[in-house]
Amino acid sequence: MSASNNGVSITHELEPYEWSNEETAAYEAAIEAVNGAVGAYTARIAAERAKPAPDQDAIDAAVAARRQLAREREALRPTDQEQIAAARQRYAEIARKVREGNA
Repeated sequence: MSASNNGVSITHELEPYEWSNEETAAYEAAIEAVNGAVGAYTARIAAERAKPAPDQDAIDAAVAARRQLAREREALRPTDQEQIAAARQRYAEIARKVREGNA
C-alpha cells in the first residue's frame, strides 16, 4: 500500500529542490498577492454583511471567489517561474479591482 492510499503524507516522496533567493522571494510575493486578493474579498464580505440590508448574492459571489483564490494559491508551484510571475501580476490586479468595486 502506498503512502497516498493510507492517509499518510507523500511529501517524503518528493525530490529535493534547491530554491534560489530570487525564486523564494518571487514565490512569497505571489502568495502575498493571492492573500491580498483574498483579503480584499474578505473586506467586501464584511462590508456587505454590515449593511442594513445585505445583498446575499454579492456575499455568496465574494465567498465563492475567495474559495477559488484559495484553490489557485494551492496550485502555485515555486518551480514554475512563468506561473509565479503571472500570478503576482494577476492577483495584484484582482485585489485592486475588488477594492475599487470593479470585480
